[in-house]
Amino acid sequence: MTTPLATPHAAPLTGLRVLDLATLFAGPLAATMLGDFGAEVIKVEHPRRPDPSRGHGPSKDGVGLWWKLLGRNKRTMTLDLSTRGGRATLLRLAATADVVIENFRPGTLEKWDLGWPELSAVNPELVLTRVTGFGQFGPYAHRPGFGTLAEAMSGFAAITGEPEAPPTLPPFGLADSIAGLATAFAVLTALAARDRTGRGQVVDMAIIEPILTVLGPQPLWYDQLGLVQARTGNRSANNAPRNTYRTADDSWVAVSTSAQSVAERVLRLVGRPDLTAEPWFTTGAGRAAHADVLDEAVGGWIARHTRAEVMTAFEKAEAAVAPIQDVRDVMADPQYAALDTITTVDDPELGPLRMQNVLFRLTDTPGAIRWTGRPHGADTDEVLTELGLTRREITALRTEGAL
Repeated sequence: MTTPLATPHAAPLTGLRVLDLATLFAGPLAATMLGDFGAEVIKVEHPRRPDPSRGHGPSKDGVGLWWKLLGRNKRTMTLDLSTRGGRATLLRLAATADVVIENFRPGTLEKWDLGWPELSAVNPELVLTRVTGFGQFGPYAHRPGFGTLAEAMSGFAAITGEPEAPPTLPPFGLADSIAGLATAFAVLTALAARDRTGRGQVVDMAIIEPILTVLGPQPLWYDQLGLVQARTGNRSANNAPRNTYRTADDSWVAVSTSAQSVAERVLRLVGRPDLTAEPWFTTGAGRAAHADVLDEAVGGWIARHTRAEVMTAFEKAEAAVAPIQDVRDVMADPQYAALDTITTVDDPELGPLRMQNVLFRLTDTPGAIRWTGRPHGADTDEVLTELGLTRREITALRTEGAL
């Protein structure tokens, strides 16, 4: 249960206990973010089937690298919830927790007699957070759900890519990541409500929903105007010039002109102030309708200059530009370096690791990466001993196959 902060400068979520029962990726990411800001996160994995993120993507010396990021600030233990001992142990853990995060298909916890009635009976203040592809009810609820399906269903893929090319899916877990952010917010919202009511509740997070929110007013446009947003590649239907452009040294930059004043500065910079006098130039939609003309002007100028020259000229003109960077550039970027966005953490297995830092900075109660993802089940005995189990009880659970 929540306890007072240890000191005025303790991490803001110190005293919060979170049980992370989830796998790949939204639920675990939400738990990671809570752990980054002080929550005690206990990662509960199946004894014989660890979280698949441990083996997802490249590894070094047999150690999965993605897990080092996703599993940071979590203690790890094993528990087979389908066994009698595993069920009983989870209920004992839940009685001490503030939050449980799970992403089993709807009905799975209930099959093990670990649904909301059982969990809330042992801890009425618990927040049970359920992260699934399609939510806890509805015609799709029992389908297997992954972020890719949300990226397809939400309309994201339909508007991504060049106009004549196929719909495009992102090459990373976009929908899962957005849902992870939303889940962390949902957990804190439920905890804020608990502070007023003294009661916990169930959070129902469907991965198909948060990505739809960040796509903007498409449903409103369709409802009121019958408008269906089309694929426009790197261009925007709302302003121009807005695109990626190749430089003389075969690099790329991105230009944005969402503000009228910025659009005017860009056209003056590239030697086409005459275009700013055109009647259509006064609105973003008007400029977007003449994107070919504007892209030719901007792209032609950029093509005659190196990336460094482009960046210097745009900065001097107070025009919005950014280099198209891959991860090598990101790791060396001076702004990211100033923010310590990519920070170095010591890992017992692999030594110093560079990874993304905590999500935001707080002046008085900052978050921190206390440790990287730990081996499977590394803290099982410690967690159970703290829970009050004897050595004999732990041995019995292990014999049963519950650990």
